[in-house]
Amino acid sequence: MVEVSLSAFAFLFSELVQYNQTQVDNIAELERRLEDAGYAVGARVLELFCHREKGNRRETRLLGILSFVHTTVWKVLFGKVADSLEKGTEHEDEYMISEKELLVNRFISIPKDMGTFNCGAFVAGIVRGVLDNAGFPSVVTAHFVPMEGQQRPRTTILIKFADEVSHMMALLNIY
Repeated sequence: MVEVSLSAFAFLFSELVQYNQTQVDNIAELERRLEDAGYAVGARVLELFCHREKGNRRETRLLGILSFVHTTVWKVLFGKVADSLEKGTEHEDEYMISEKELLVNRFISIPKDMGTFNCGAFVAGIVRGVLDNAGFPSVVTAHFVPMEGQQRPRTTILIKFADEVSHMMALLNIY
């Protein structure tokens, strides 16, 4: 794949955020718009990989698709594998991808009046686009998680699979 310069990406992403900021009235709506933009990217990334790398085959196992997102997709989009992939402890159908310094949050300074705004919504949209289009419908959200001894919080992408995914995996007895 062709690499895009970091400065070009930062400029383009900044413009995407600024444009969408002028079109909305609140932070939740801005994050939703960024997630929608990311969803379109995720759908295309999956199609590209399935066509180029997998001979038009798609992953059919839950852990397989999560590993694909955590490693392959992350590496192509961000130049490295995500810091961690973990199963949620409170719910069976939740997984988390964590990144100490998510690229889309690296060059964005958030004004005080937008304190909870997280550009990771764009990446959450990418992940949801990949998962939905691979047949694993889910709700994907981005959250800041404070880290002891660190000035900036890490970003956690929380993936909650739809009930139908759990039922499908249980019926097929595959994960």
